[in-house]
Amino acid sequence: MDEIYRVPPGDAARHRSLAELEAGLQALPPAPRDRGRVALIVRRPARGERVLPSRARFSPEEGLPGDDWARRPPRDPEAQLAVMCREVAELIANGQPLASFGDNLLVDLDLSSANLPVGTRLRVGGAVVAVTAKPHNGCRHFLDRFGAAALRLVQQPATRDRNLRGIYWQVVEAGEVVVGDPVEVLVRG
Repeated sequence: MDEIYRVPPGDAARHRSLAELEAGLQALPPAPRDRGRVALIVRRPARGERVLPSRARFSPEEGLPGDDWARRPPRDPEAQLAVMCREVAELIANGQPLASFGDNLLVDLDLSSANLPVGTRLRVGGAVVAVTAKPHNGCRHFLDRFGAAALRLVQQPATRDRNLRGIYWQVVEAGEVVVGDPVEVLVRG
């Protein structure tokens, strides 16, 4: 059985300034565009709880089984799986747990709208997903955990098309996903 842990409150001492975040973003190497990998799977059994399974079976009906998405009315298929780029998450987290973001998947892949327009299909391990049109914005929890500068970074017009806060995927074909599995663009939208 997977261990459940509570998300700690944000550590204000780890919040970076906007200048530090922008400099860190500039220093990141380009993320892979066509083929990346799954870095982390996160299931949210309830608000503030996280489970980090090494594998999970994704399905069109449940998304990530056991995740809070399936219990939250209405079950918006446009927001079935929340996804964020691992390197961006590491930059913003600055040593805080990556599962604190609340995204179901952290991946090594360019999530920009130029690279993954709405409708793009990807193979993630044994599953197939599609990029949805729903914007993934920072919320109050993001602000509390990572600070005002991080929220500004992901929401400012100059970086909005890079989807630094992440994007949403909908499961199109069921399949098992294992940490380390490839994420491969099948058809761009």
